[in-house]
Amino acid sequence: MGILTYKGDSFYMDGDKYTVMSGAMHYFRIPNEYWHDRLLKLKECGFNTVETYTAWNLHEPEEGVFNFEGDLDIVKYIETAKELGLNVILRPGPYICAEWDLGGFPAWLLKYEKMDLRCHDELYLSKVERYYGQLLTRVRPYLASNGGNIIMLQIENEYGSYGDDKEYLRAIADIYSKYRMDCLYFTSDGPCNSMLKGGTLDEYLAVANFGSKPEERLAVLKSYRPDQPLMCGEYWCGWFDHWFEKHHVRNAEDIAADFEGFFKIGASFNFYMFHGGTNFGFMNGANCASEYAPTVTSYDYCAPLNEAGDRTPTYYAVRNVIKKYTGVTTELTAAETKKAAYGKVYLTEKAELFENLDNISQCIRTKAPKFMEELDQGYGYILYRTKLDGPRDQRTLTIEKIRDRAQIFHNGEPKAVYTRWAPPAEEEKLSFAVERGETVSLDILAENMGRVNYGAHIRDQKGVNGVRFDGQYHFGWDTYRLPMGDELEGLEFKTMDGKPINKPTFLRGTLTIDGEPADTFIRLDGFCKGFVKINGFNIGRYFNEAGPQKTLFVPAPKLKKGKNEILVFESDHTESCCVEFLAEPDLGDTTPTNK
Repeated sequence: MGILTYKGDSFYMDGDKYTVMSGAMHYFRIPNEYWHDRLLKLKECGFNTVETYTAWNLHEPEEGVFNFEGDLDIVKYIETAKELGLNVILRPGPYICAEWDLGGFPAWLLKYEKMDLRCHDELYLSKVERYYGQLLTRVRPYLASNGGNIIMLQIENEYGSYGDDKEYLRAIADIYSKYRMDCLYFTSDGPCNSMLKGGTLDEYLAVANFGSKPEERLAVLKSYRPDQPLMCGEYWCGWFDHWFEKHHVRNAEDIAADFEGFFKIGASFNFYMFHGGTNFGFMNGANCASEYAPTVTSYDYCAPLNEAGDRTPTYYAVRNVIKKYTGVTTELTAAETKKAAYGKVYLTEKAELFENLDNISQCIRTKAPKFMEELDQGYGYILYRTKLDGPRDQRTLTIEKIRDRAQIFHNGEPKAVYTRWAPPAEEEKLSFAVERGETVSLDILAENMGRVNYGAHIRDQKGVNGVRFDGQYHFGWDTYRLPMGDELEGLEFKTMDGKPINKPTFLRGTLTIDGEPADTFIRLDGFCKGFVKINGFNIGRYFNEAGPQKTLFVPAPKLKKGKNEILVFESDHTESCCVEFLAEPDLGDTTPTNK
């Protein structure tokens, strides 16, 4: 491996002119058992570098508690790339966007009400430095200056899209220097005046992010940095999907034609994404411009490698462009992973949420409903329960802040759904009276559907706040935190009795596999909304009424030979107790993308 430098408009690797040909693959979106396969396919496409963010919220899920093991073993990922002769571009954030919950920030940061994110706030920077102390000391031996393969290190991420605090950007660079991160620092921003002005530092390399017209976009960057090499930090080959939208696709020939522009002007590039992977668990982010729009579980991105890691037509089209301009072709040796259609599995047991609250949670008494973060909860669901004694006049239930979907139950029966993206009209809200001598129960089950990951609204707390009947606030609530993690081992199941399921329920069944497991895709026709765990691993959310995504990717490393536990949490209702495992994905109806 070599040390990357630049002089004038060219990059140099150990003194020789060099073109950075990078592809983005996030280790935390890929099972670690597949890292070698995906990186080898990147190498065999003709790329010389892999780029990855790091996810602070995964590495420090609780304040002061760190995890760098298994699918989060970033050192192993870097070592695997080195074994294959690939350089690494590291983008530690601390903010990463990436359509990832809260842009990679840990949810516990939101407990600090007076802390300002993404600026020179001393308290915030102290949290960043503690995380960086854990991360950077682990990866420092793999810097090119230490004989490793990390050649570039990003300062923050697309900061000009958010702010213009140069003191903050320099503070991040200073932390890098403190931990002796001796490599090429850079910033990346959109190719427009406000973003480049706000997010760049004169003393460091600047690159630009975009998804089309490389000659035109990089001309803007060149007007700012005429004496630096041109590089696209993110070339968006596709796009991500939100619920209620169509699945984005992009024509391989169009991408290849666009892609040639980099070679024609001698620019370096980072293909975003080369392989997208999956937003496993509850890690998808959301956008919130005119309205809240959460991202789906799949991060297929219409990339050269699809969500399951298979080569797509874009892969071959891009490979041909690289061969055309470099004359180099690497033999294709990496096989596609095996896929299996395991067929239908009947879920034979059920555990109703309301009957299991004390088995999987503890009651917290509060006067008013509090957000998850105030109660030291990051992800999943949260239940607010109260009782109302009569007499009470007919009144309408209003929730001032809904983050993000609230199901309302009156005496245990589902009555209404309030959502952040489509707040109910007055006539759609729940309204009821309570007679003298009567007591009614009210439950509000709120789901965190993903924190905003981009823009001005990233301080995105979850749960509900401000519950009132007409103008009168209601106080006195029992709250149950439901992160839907290991605590689910306390569920008590009953045999399915054939009765309709119309309230939050866990359903369980067994998939039996003969021989070594293969990749597969689970389809939940007849179900409404929820998530799926397989052998305790959360493979992600489904939302059939919204679409577009119809199947969830189940990687073989999360399965085992013999019996596999399938756990489905259906929050609304289901017409079926049967799921099906297929050999092909269905990401929904498509819409063309041109970024």
